[in-house]
Amino acid sequence: MTGFGRAQLEAGGVGLAVELRSVNHRHLDLSVRLPRALAGLEPELRRALAARFARGKLDLVISAATGSVRAELELDRTLAERYLDFVRAFAAERGVDGALRMGELLALPGIARVQEPVLDEAVLRPALLVALEAAAEAADAMRQAEGAALERELRARLSRLNELAAEVPGLSGELAAAARERLRKRAEQLRAETGLVDESRLAQELVSAADRMDVTEEVVRLRSHVAQFGASLAAAARDAGVGRRLEFLLQEMLREANTIGSKAGDAPLAHLVVDLKTELERIREQALNVE
Repeated sequence: MTGFGRAQLEAGGVGLAVELRSVNHRHLDLSVRLPRALAGLEPELRRALAARFARGKLDLVISAATGSVRAELELDRTLAERYLDFVRAFAAERGVDGALRMGELLALPGIARVQEPVLDEAVLRPALLVALEAAAEAADAMRQAEGAALERELRARLSRLNELAAEVPGLSGELAAAARERLRKRAEQLRAETGLVDESRLAQELVSAADRMDVTEEVVRLRSHVAQFGASLAAAARDAGVGRRLEFLLQEMLREANTIGSKAGDAPLAHLVVDLKTELERIREQALNVE
């Protein structure tokens, strides 16, 4: 789920800004960007985030807070004097003007250097971990708010699934009754035409038709999976790995819907199965956001 958190820290005269962004992702994908002088802290920062978040694409950016850390410009005065002395001596030797503009002097190799600010990893580490926790807390709060809205959406979808599943047995029973009636009419027609009917074979055909069209077990399992899905949503706050369980339950629900569809021999039941699969696909899209 999406989230954003920001915190600032100051230690040893240095100010840093910590920003954490989170977007949806099936697995945990961490990206860390921080000043080169603090590169040694990256493994610890990654472990801290992995301990708190189980899924999502997380981008952690640590940078100098505006105005808190400035690079310094150093001038090598000794080398500058040597350049000037060389220019004067050469100009005097050749009898030409030996003036050297300041811009030309500063452009010469080695005269001016940018000194990067010194960041003490040992000094900054405790404050940086505190700031990281604050940023993660803020990002997680946004994720929790989105999660509450997502749970309401998923529960509404589950309720719709139960409604559709409740309609299946009635339609399936009507389908089985119609199939039995067709078999009886065929048997009566055969008896009228030939005077012969194998009653035991007819009974077997009737039982076989009922078995082929009976979806009682599939509906029971489907509704059981729906109940387990709802229970898993309730446990999401304390179970960081619930997202993968929800994915598994969705696969099983789709399996049952497919089996019901394979037994659907008339349009009303087939249309109902399409509605079931549509709801399952909508749930699947949302469940990918659950950690």
